[in-house]
Amino acid sequence: MAGDLRRTQEDIKLRRVRIEIFGLGYVGFPLSIKAALARFGVVGIDTNRGRIQRLSGGQLCDSEIKLRDAFLECRRGGRLALDFRSRPADGARVGIICVSTPPPRDGVDSNVHVADAVENFLDSANGGDIIIVESSVGVGTIDGIRDAIEGRGYGVGRNFGLAFCPERIDPQNKKWNLENIPRVIYCSDDATFAAAESLYHHINNANLVRVSSAKVAEVVKSFENAFRLVNISLVNELAILCDRLGISSAEVIGAAGTNPFGFMPFYPGAGAGGHCVPKDPRFLLESAKGLDVNFETISGAFRINACMPRYVFDAVDAVVAGGGLERTVLVCGLAYKPDIEDMRDSPGFKVVSEFAAAGYRTYAYDPYFDDALTEKYMVENSLTKKEFTVLPDLCDESLRGISCICVVQYHTKTGFRLEQIYRESKVALIYDCQKRMLFDPKSKTILRQLG
Repeated sequence: MAGDLRRTQEDIKLRRVRIEIFGLGYVGFPLSIKAALARFGVVGIDTNRGRIQRLSGGQLCDSEIKLRDAFLECRRGGRLALDFRSRPADGARVGIICVSTPPPRDGVDSNVHVADAVENFLDSANGGDIIIVESSVGVGTIDGIRDAIEGRGYGVGRNFGLAFCPERIDPQNKKWNLENIPRVIYCSDDATFAAAESLYHHINNANLVRVSSAKVAEVVKSFENAFRLVNISLVNELAILCDRLGISSAEVIGAAGTNPFGFMPFYPGAGAGGHCVPKDPRFLLESAKGLDVNFETISGAFRINACMPRYVFDAVDAVVAGGGLERTVLVCGLAYKPDIEDMRDSPGFKVVSEFAAAGYRTYAYDPYFDDALTEKYMVENSLTKKEFTVLPDLCDESLRGISCICVVQYHTKTGFRLEQIYRESKVALIYDCQKRMLFDPKSKTILRQLG
């Protein structure tokens, strides 16, 4: 029985396995190309039919465009197929689950997409197949997948492999990328680990750190992002204190950064956003609640993070009211990081919500907006089209009548125009969440150094 997995290991070395990658987002898309370039037969699977149709037509979005040549090469060579679901195949298969996991909130099953992908793969599974989960999941999820596999009559660790290798990716990071980031991995057995090493040799040179249990790997992933959340919230709270003290948090952080040990700089903003930091620590909270443990550090960090959009609003509103300005605002840069179109849990939308709820005539702009994204993120943030207007650009006509621009995130595409708006005093007031200041472009003065 264990021989099935040893044969799969050998088939991986000889590239005779089919790699099925579930989820073609920011993790699965580059992974599918990397595996196909290594001369594996790869099927990229995504239930989003619009995405499959777009990719089938060779249409890539901005975050994918740097992989365009490699993608087209794999497609022309027949090494990368695209599909909506798994299909039966001769020989062994490896299913890599890279689907999204919604935040664990009341009434939301975070594992719904993971469970669907696993069942899809199992519908046409054979002895010797392996499932590798890369999606971020809560504690106990991998044990549940083990039960699902064995419920189909397979023996995990005997004739079916199971691994959890949580993704580590930082979009737009030029130093650390898919090829060189070390990865934590749990494997059900030695044969599955050997097979995973053979496969990840072509992904990150098999730089794998094996841990003893699935629960250890699950907690590692959530803890990494809890560390970031806690430190981002800490530095945001520092910025509020520095604002009250009338000193610069940037100077404090810079000076503290000269400490050669025990300090890592983080920087304030409108709050932590994205696919990991606002979500993964909740898995630890959910696990702690189930064991009657209070994880106060994470709970407090979430509370501070949730307060930042209101802090931004209060700072702007005080100056607008004091200066007799019109209550009109443009929130600029809604992606959670520079130069990406990912707006999941972005603090920018929460800033929009604060202004809209207070009765401001509210506008929003991001160069990565399109109609589909607008609808998606309005639903996610409980906004309606009546509450804010999406601007098509930052031209003078679009800015007419706007009193304040609130810059939540910079993009290379808009950097020059924003600097021009600063220089030429296109609006009365600019709140820069990155530079932590309220600025009067006309007088070229900083009205308030916000920490």
